[in-house]
Amino acid sequence: MSPQSSTKVVLFAFALALGLTACASGGGASSRPAGATTNRIVRAEITALTPMDAFQAIERLRPRWLQSRAGAGADPPVLYVDGARRGATSDLASMRASEIEQMEFMSASDATTRYGTGHGGGAVQVTTRR
Repeated sequence: MSPQSSTKVVLFAFALALGLTACASGGGASSRPAGATTNRIVRAEITALTPMDAFQAIERLRPRWLQSRAGAGADPPVLYVDGARRGATSDLASMRASEIEQMEFMSASDATTRYGTGHGGGAVQVTTRR
């Protein structure tokens, strides 16, 4: 195969990969409201749901936040509400989603940087409507 042919094959494969990625992600357009990301749930997403608690909202919108990151025996995410440690994410079941302005998932390294050690599973940071 000539160098020109090799280059064309590589470019074709790259273009094909880009096209498949765009199709898999919905054509590149996001259906999330402004400010929402894979690590942030905003008020507009929460109000679109039927009345539920905050735990159910995460289960529906970002279930990955509640999954263990390092397999069996890994630390679960720690819950923070308005900057204060509240315990485990299961405590979200006692909060009405209508009371929440936004929720954000922090990776283990980000949570450790912000709050200190003991965040092997990351953290869920909730900002309430005040």
